[in-house]
Amino acid sequence: MKAFRRFTVRVPLPAPLADLDVLARNLRWVWHSDTQDLFATIDPDLWQSSADPLRLLAEVDPARLAELADDDGFRGRLEALRAELDTYRAEPQWFGRQERDGVPMPPGIAYFSMEFGISEVLPIYSGGLGILAGDHLKAASDLGLPLIGVGLFYRSGYFRQSLSHDGWQIERYPVNDPGLLPLDLLTDGEHPVDVTVSMPGGRTLHAQVWVATVGRIPLLLLDTDIPANDDELRSVTDRLYGGDQDHRIKQEILLGIGGVRALRAFIAATGRPEPTVFHMNEGHAGFLGAERVRELVESGLDVGSAESVVRASNIFTTHTPVPAGIDRFGKDLVSFYLDADPGGGSRLLPGLSAATVLELGNEGDPGVFNMAHMGFRLGQRSNGVSQLHGEVSREMFAGLWPGFDADEVPIGAITNGVHGFTWVARPWRELVGADEDSAASRYAELSAADLWKTRQTLRGGLVDEVRRRAHASGRDRGFSEVELSWTADLFDPEVLTIGFARRAATYKRLTLMLRDPDRLKRILTDPQRPVQLVIAGKAHPADDGGKALIQQVVRFTEDPAIRDRIVFLPDYDISMARHIYAGCDVWLNNPVRPMEACGTSGMKSALNGGLNLSILDGWWDEMADGENGWAIPSAEGVTDENRRDDLEAEALYSLLENSVIPLFYARETSGLPERWVEMVRHTLSVLGPKVLASRMVRDYTTELYAPAAQSFTAAVADDYTAARDLAAYRRRVEAAWPSVMIAGLDESGDPGARQLQLTAQVGLGGMAADEVTVEAVLGRVDDAGDIVEPTVSPMSPAGGPDASGRVAFTTTITPHRSGVLGYTARVLPRQRLLADDAELGLVRYPAPAGG
Repeated sequence: MKAFRRFTVRVPLPAPLADLDVLARNLRWVWHSDTQDLFATIDPDLWQSSADPLRLLAEVDPARLAELADDDGFRGRLEALRAELDTYRAEPQWFGRQERDGVPMPPGIAYFSMEFGISEVLPIYSGGLGILAGDHLKAASDLGLPLIGVGLFYRSGYFRQSLSHDGWQIERYPVNDPGLLPLDLLTDGEHPVDVTVSMPGGRTLHAQVWVATVGRIPLLLLDTDIPANDDELRSVTDRLYGGDQDHRIKQEILLGIGGVRALRAFIAATGRPEPTVFHMNEGHAGFLGAERVRELVESGLDVGSAESVVRASNIFTTHTPVPAGIDRFGKDLVSFYLDADPGGGSRLLPGLSAATVLELGNEGDPGVFNMAHMGFRLGQRSNGVSQLHGEVSREMFAGLWPGFDADEVPIGAITNGVHGFTWVARPWRELVGADEDSAASRYAELSAADLWKTRQTLRGGLVDEVRRRAHASGRDRGFSEVELSWTADLFDPEVLTIGFARRAATYKRLTLMLRDPDRLKRILTDPQRPVQLVIAGKAHPADDGGKALIQQVVRFTEDPAIRDRIVFLPDYDISMARHIYAGCDVWLNNPVRPMEACGTSGMKSALNGGLNLSILDGWWDEMADGENGWAIPSAEGVTDENRRDDLEAEALYSLLENSVIPLFYARETSGLPERWVEMVRHTLSVLGPKVLASRMVRDYTTELYAPAAQSFTAAVADDYTAARDLAAYRRRVEAAWPSVMIAGLDESGDPGARQLQLTAQVGLGGMAADEVTVEAVLGRVDDAGDIVEPTVSPMSPAGGPDASGRVAFTTTITPHRSGVLGYTARVLPRQRLLADDAELGLVRYPAPAGG
């Protein structure tokens, strides 16, 4: 029979063991081996089955806890670990040392994301974006950043995946009970904090706030499943990426607007410093900028000055190189939720007009509201997540900065990283220690025998896990024990093992490896040099095409001739991922270039000595060096998708047959594949430090967080004087810009002497000469007449305005190359709070000369 209602009872721990609850509720245990070992000591079998401290404490026999309460040795370990955690949370780390070195740093940073992948015990993530956000928090904790995460608590999270008897994906949505999770309810000291957001028709959306503690970092999670809401509003935080557009926009309004309000309540309750930097991890959180503008307008600032303050301190990270991956809503739907009053103001964001908010998401299509465009417009600093993705993003969003070449679009790039202490397998940590900074040199010093032995151990562990999961999946699909007896011998711990695990999105090409099934079968079953392949991944519940790809793979793996060499494991999550990343010798990635923004799974494999076999896309494009894996040649530019897939599948098969497999099985007189082992060593010692989340968070701090904090401080100083000045300047320049012109551009000097004096006659539309930047641009001219590989030189005013109001700007340029060269000049806005000359998207060139 089914329970009418569920509730959670927690038996109090014996007083001497009270600190177990402290250790269990701080998610640092996720990456702290000694704490994991302590919990494993309590009940090894329970720990093996759950790897969840709170669940273990709830289910362990009370007699065992009483026994441990009298165990001096256990109590001593517990006391030492609690003291170590307190020290970890209190002592200044890298970030604090930066402050002591005199580098101004933000007192607080708010990091907003739709999902966070901290651990499988907190299932509020789906894939790469969430894992990246979780690793960001963990690295920020290790480095001592004063960061606060903000997200949503999903009562059913993302789905659990299983397979039907015929291999079709089935979704299940277990309920997340916060009473069984490492969460604490945020209160004002007496009552739960109630975050409210106005809804159309006079309704109000209420949310409570759960706090997860991630080392030093608090993570605030808004939850609408409370009695104050009706059934429809209770369901706003039911599932991650579930529902229709109406459901999705409510979630994003709650994340952005409700998230800022939850953050203010948390600061009021805890006394933490107010953040001066707000980081939007993808466009889902874009409404946070509008809410911050509303706050400042409510305090008495005009809208333009408020936008200047918000822009100065907002950072926007885009994670997709695919236009279809951007959240877009119909403007009618956005208008409905803005709920304009008769005067045009927004009830959702009082003090702002609905038209003002709608303009922030304008993408040119009169019926579409673009969340990424709002992120860029309200974020002075923005970035892609790999160097290639930065290039793609500059092209993709160039329309927001008309008149600028793509390479001048102010979107930077910080390549993602992964949290080493989470993803590096324990055998490696036991060999080189827990210090990330010294690990590279230790790997370089290890003997080839130790490196190979560790790889063998990890591969063997993966084989055990594959057998266990394949058997469990078969039972779940309805197969009998007799039918599953073959899984006891599935995979071989001595065989080259390749991993492919990721979302079943079309561009990731889950089935490229099946392009020539007979050839793949020959590769897998070669009697002298066999290969085994482990595959995992989920398709979005609404993506029947992705589900069909999974089914195709599953059916291929069920061929009795190959089923001991290839397997699809359902329910890919963090717990499975750790085994696959650690145990695979090769990590396969074959997206359609350049549609992989970063692709951090290969980084996690590399941290365990896995060699990457990948299309040069995402992070691999910048970090492949020929010694850490293989680059699959790309047929980029071939417009026929089938032909492109054929060409790249052929390249993949050829690399496997001619390079990867022979190298793995080439045994020297030592009995080791020495060349392979040296590639493993190079990957661990040279590539490893580059793919760490600690490197990534340091980059965010120095390149984005610190500059944004300084811009915010400047903007708000002296009662927002600079912000008001910038707002006034923007109004002035936007009014004047139609009249700004370069009326003439003259040269003097001898080109043969490689020196030219340029003079531009600039009409400033009533602005002063020091309110603009005038530049000469010189470079090679291509057949279309465009300047390529330009060099830019500033031009200086040669006096005041002439009778017509024009100002002459001059400079001397010196060509440094031969060939067909060209020059032009341009005018740009200039104001001290602008972070980039292209920021306002305004530029003026002279009319092109004839010939």
